[in-house]
Amino acid sequence: MSQKRKWQDAKSPANSLTDHERTLYNLIRSKQDMGIWSRDMKQETNFPDTIVNKSLKSLQAKNLIKEVVNIQSKGRKHFMAVEFEPSKELSGGAWYADGKLDMDFIKIVRKQCVKHIVRLKVATFEGISDALKRSGIFKEDLTKQQIEEILRAMVLDKEIMELKSNGSGVFNNIPVGKVCYKAVKEGGSASEPRIGAFSSIPCGVCPQISLCTPDGIISPKTCVYYTKWLEF
Repeated sequence: MSQKRKWQDAKSPANSLTDHERTLYNLIRSKQDMGIWSRDMKQETNFPDTIVNKSLKSLQAKNLIKEVVNIQSKGRKHFMAVEFEPSKELSGGAWYADGKLDMDFIKIVRKQCVKHIVRLKVATFEGISDALKRSGIFKEDLTKQQIEEILRAMVLDKEIMELKSNGSGVFNNIPVGKVCYKAVKEGGSASEPRIGAFSSIPCGVCPQISLCTPDGIISPKTCVYYTKWLEF
């Protein structure tokens, strides 16, 4: 080891720890991205409260550990070594920032989802996911679960509707029976009619509807598309 490296190591804050501080520091580092609750430290080390509290303050001052928010138990003092980032179990994942639900971020994701659904008229989950990825707006790609959560919330809020492709009209590039999404409103314009019992079946977009009769050559009884629709 070079003299310069030895000097740098000697100046490291980790080399100026008391025995109590070193024990706590090694314990905290061993928990990696899960960190550890201060009460658990006391139980594992059997150190008195005064020693633990004093040592934690010293380790924080030396920038070796940090206090992080545990969304499951926000009232607890939770500590982690500075080189680790909190796991999703602690931080809540992408939807949380500093232990709070990041409403601004959620609004941006929802806005982008609607934007792409409106542009595509109707969109599958895969189409929406790909559009979000190609947008370049997000530093990290959203997971499948995160996008599903957003779409589910938007359906419940009646911002978009979930329906199945009938393979006709705006659905002609989407396999029959495939779940897809359609905006209830397009860019703030008047609400679109919901996909009802008639407009969602092939009859609603069939060019031969005027010639269709119960006992005619063109009939619901012999219609292949109508039969497929009934299957799902």
